[in-house]
Amino acid sequence: MTYEFTKEDLDRIESIKKEYPEVKATTLQVLWVAQDRFGHVDADVQRLVAATLELPEAHVHGVASFYTQYYKQKMGKHVLDVCTCLSCQLCGGYDILNHLEKKLGIKAGETTKDGMFSLQQVECLGACGYAPMLQVTNGEFVNHLTEEKVDHLLDKLRNGEDPEHEMMEMPLRKQKENP
Repeated sequence: MTYEFTKEDLDRIESIKKEYPEVKATTLQVLWVAQDRFGHVDADVQRLVAATLELPEAHVHGVASFYTQYYKQKMGKHVLDVCTCLSCQLCGGYDILNHLEKKLGIKAGETTKDGMFSLQQVECLGACGYAPMLQVTNGEFVNHLTEEKVDHLLDKLRNGEDPEHEMMEMPLRKQKENP
């Protein structure tokens, strides 16, 4: 497939370039433009970014491959990044990942047949105090996860609803009241 930026994309890229002292520093932002346009930054999209910025392909690939937020392949409509770093592990991160795998009928790194969900196991999402947690398509964080909370999230996403902010604040379990 041949990828091309739209005029609007190119205008946005020019605007980004004006914000930085050198073009190399724009790589992260321009990869976001590309991912917004194409839904991923596979090797062909990385080549387009490199050509657009007149940078070596190796540099763009290095940046894209370092960050899990850049999708190197076509992904589902909703990408569920489940944190399995130490804090999330200790609080049930792998249990949540396993629950999602069973519920969606896929393994981490796969996409459902209907293209609705992709599931990824990722390292630290930077909110260890809210473990276990996941991120929905590089956007909303959903934390203090339980199987019930995950099921509710999947229902909302299937129905075309965005995760509610309140979902982020639900406690992992009810606190016992002091007698």
